[in-house]
Amino acid sequence: MSAAPNPSNLSKNSASQSKRLILASTSKYRKELLGRLGLSFETISPEVDEAPLPNETPELMAIRLAQAKALAVSLSHPSAYVIGSDQVVDLNGVAMGKPGNHTNAMVQLQKLRGQTVKFHTAVCVAHAGSAKTVNAITEVKFRELDDATLEAYLIAETPYDCAGSAKSEGMGICLLEYVRSDDPTALIGLPLITVCTLLREAGFSIPLNQ
Repeated sequence: MSAAPNPSNLSKNSASQSKRLILASTSKYRKELLGRLGLSFETISPEVDEAPLPNETPELMAIRLAQAKALAVSLSHPSAYVIGSDQVVDLNGVAMGKPGNHTNAMVQLQKLRGQTVKFHTAVCVAHAGSAKTVNAITEVKFRELDDATLEAYLIAETPYDCAGSAKSEGMGICLLEYVRSDDPTALIGLPLITVCTLLREAGFSIPLNQ
């Protein structure tokens, strides 16, 4: 069951709108990204099991979890518009999520070096029992770097809560050879071009009239 909205979780943006908007996430990265749009919103933890299903592809996993997060919160708040999102790294068809600790992060970066991978960043907007989901795909080429360089990066930035163990918005960009995407914030955790499209379709004005 989703927790009740906490007033301290309300976005501090000065803009307001008549439609209630909820971000089904406790991710500081997604909260910061959504805050760029100037919309008032709340954050609520979706309490969704993120374990992969048998034989599930990375793309389908990202889409399923984005939908599950949005619908889990929407069930308790049906009048609100709820944004759910999930990101899964696709290394040759194998899903890779958040490392959680230093040891796992090192293993991830060792597997990723020299590889071209896809980041599936799915986003879903749910309202009154209906939902629309879009998956933004980012292609990333990791550099061929030695263990000492990878270790130095992990100690400097501790990206243990990031899928793929690299913060592209920080020093993690140094690990990458290129990034190719139609939605530049997708790699950070929330594809804002896609979010703007979905919210406009739902009747939101972006940017808001003051």
